[in-house]
Amino acid sequence: MNPEQRIQELSEKLHYYNDRYYQDSVSEISDYEFDQLLKELQALESEYPQFRQDDSPTQRVGGTVTKSFNAVYHRYPMLSLDNTYNEDELRSFDDRVRRGLDGEAYEYICELKFDGISLSFTYENGVLVRGVTRGDGTRGDEITNNVKTIRSLPLRVKADGIPPVFEIRGEGFMPISSFQKLNEEMETLGENQYANPRNAASGSFKLQDSAEAARRGLDSYIYSFLSDNAFFKSHEESLLALKSWGFNVSPGWKKVSTIDEVIAYIHEWEEKRAHLPLATDGIVIKINSFEQQRELGFTAKSPRWAISYKYKAENKPAVLRMVTYQVGRTGAVTPVANLCDLSERALPYNQVKGVHLSGTRVKRATLHNANELERLGVRLNDTVFVEKSGEIIPKITGVDVSQRENYETEPVIFPTHCPECGHELQRNEGEVAFFCPNDSHCPPQLKGRIEHFIHRKAMNIESLGEGKIELLFDLDLVRTPADLYDLNHDKLLGLEKNLLNEETGKLKKISFREKTVENILKGIEVSRTVPFKNVLFALGIRFVGQTVAEKLAAYFKSMRALRAATYEQLTAVPEIGGRIALSIESFFSVPENQMLVERLERAGLQMESDEKPVEIESDLLDGKTFVISGVFENFERDELKEKIEANGGKVLSGVSGKLNYLLAGANMGPSKLEKARKLGVTIISEEEFLAMIGN
Repeated sequence: MNPEQRIQELSEKLHYYNDRYYQDSVSEISDYEFDQLLKELQALESEYPQFRQDDSPTQRVGGTVTKSFNAVYHRYPMLSLDNTYNEDELRSFDDRVRRGLDGEAYEYICELKFDGISLSFTYENGVLVRGVTRGDGTRGDEITNNVKTIRSLPLRVKADGIPPVFEIRGEGFMPISSFQKLNEEMETLGENQYANPRNAASGSFKLQDSAEAARRGLDSYIYSFLSDNAFFKSHEESLLALKSWGFNVSPGWKKVSTIDEVIAYIHEWEEKRAHLPLATDGIVIKINSFEQQRELGFTAKSPRWAISYKYKAENKPAVLRMVTYQVGRTGAVTPVANLCDLSERALPYNQVKGVHLSGTRVKRATLHNANELERLGVRLNDTVFVEKSGEIIPKITGVDVSQRENYETEPVIFPTHCPECGHELQRNEGEVAFFCPNDSHCPPQLKGRIEHFIHRKAMNIESLGEGKIELLFDLDLVRTPADLYDLNHDKLLGLEKNLLNEETGKLKKISFREKTVENILKGIEVSRTVPFKNVLFALGIRFVGQTVAEKLAAYFKSMRALRAATYEQLTAVPEIGGRIALSIESFFSVPENQMLVERLERAGLQMESDEKPVEIESDLLDGKTFVISGVFENFERDELKEKIEANGGKVLSGVSGKLNYLLAGANMGPSKLEKARKLGVTIISEEEFLAMIGN
């Protein structure tokens, strides 16, 4: 079989398996077998790009880097819907519909309102050619490379009689499981976590690297069909057709005939929606007949034939039974509220099920820090109010102090010593968190540092994970990152342990079989080639995030030079302030950390930067500072950084009053732009920057 035929065969097979999985929930082959076929197709397409099909399954994994997103005008405006939280307003809407249709009979379609971002997909001759965000409703950003990574979205529609050009609309979202996994990664990296799945989805669909978008497990539900001709008579007919064409249509929609049935549907889903794998915030109600939709028409902002009913965030009383304290990787101590239902107040805590909130049982909620404890004024045995932020994360919103007359309460006293190792806690001036400084012996910090060390943005040892690290730690095989490089086949093969999930109470068995051991050792071996800046970040030094690690590696060039640096030399590095400098000095003053670095060096890790020194072009930017934000026509952001430094300038990460220039590209963050304007920072374009250096 020649390469063209094999590419054709593999593409058809992978499309078939993908459709069976996402449309019929049937796995005809294992994930491993699917991935092997996909890798073979990728290799063939790389060698014979002329035979790659426009709708190749390899586009699902991404890999395209988009420098800038083109603004695209919508063929049909993407209007927003009127909202209501009130059943009386729904009845008023129904009255307006009845009057608008002169008493003619009509039906409604009720659909779940998913909490994501509105997307538009255009198909030509059955092939997906464009994906666009809602934007301002008139035009949005083209994100085609990213939407092609949605595995449930057909790249080609194989159906008879479809229009030559049509548009579908849907809600792009991040499943709750993907959201939680992403936030765990962000926490491990010491980066800000997303507040809710909607924010996570919005940011992920606008990533410049489609491979990263693919990794985040984005999805979409389709809810609308549009074409120049009246192809369907009703919304119901279009949904059934879209489902038969292979689109991921939400199964929860329902046709009803009266507003009472609409309200019954709303009540039905108020509890049921909590069991869905994604966040929802309401119900959309639409007139079913397309002819009647046209008759009712539009206002300037929204259709007269549709309305959105939004659920209020459920807020329930609960009993604060105890406060426990978690110690994170950096030593920060977080108070956690342990809750029970009002009816469970007298039960032993190990028997309580928790308060029923938004479809799930909630037993724990974060209290963030000592300042939040003081602000809320909570006491043990208090009646508190709990709600789910963004329908996902439980939080305490207040205290019913009137109930203190009926029940004896006790003050919550924040600990003075670490609950894990007993070391005295500290709180630095200007910080809200208390932390345990015993980073060399405190068990959760030790485990957290190893988990941080193996992360993909650090040493990238993908074959290890939290469960495997916990097993190795509990068996005393790995207590520091350096211990990973002493592991071998004999130490690992046959290891197993049942690990308890504290949230679910279920046991998960971790076993090290031959293939597992092989993958772990291979991943550890490959990590020896990771660049010095990653090694520095992987050490987990307090306040040394990924960006700071890059700056330190670029400035000092080696671990040896960094370890020998004085406070004055550290603060001489652009954007390295006193807090970071003191943290670095403190880290390298600890004998255990000195030994760790020496062992990692003996293990063959990269302790020097292999980056080429900056080739000086001019001193035109001498003494000038820049912040780069957005995407650019002629440069990647790293290339712009090199260009600035080559001409004598410095690149900073944050906007401040000392900044000279904000170099602004397309789709830059609005907060940076607003802050720069307030501080009077000069904002320049790519063209103006090039003029500054004489290009």
